[in-house]
Amino acid sequence: MADDFIVVRTFINRQEAMLALGALRAAGIESMMRADDAGGLRPAMAFSNQVEVIVRAEDADAAADILDGEAKRVD
Repeated sequence: MADDFIVVRTFINRQEAMLALGALRAAGIESMMRADDAGGLRPAMAFSNQVEVIVRAEDADAAADILDGEAKRVD
């Protein structure tokens, strides 16, 4: 069975997307980045194509909460 993946956010550069990936991974949510910028060699291409952060469909709501800054700490 294949996992369903969805885009939770788009960013204009890899640096912003990497910050989002770090926040999601710190919360235990697997995520990945998809960018059409020639592997980072042509970052200006991201202005038209943007950089996407992708998660599993079942993690989408939690990921959106984290990226919106609404996540609650659980002790």
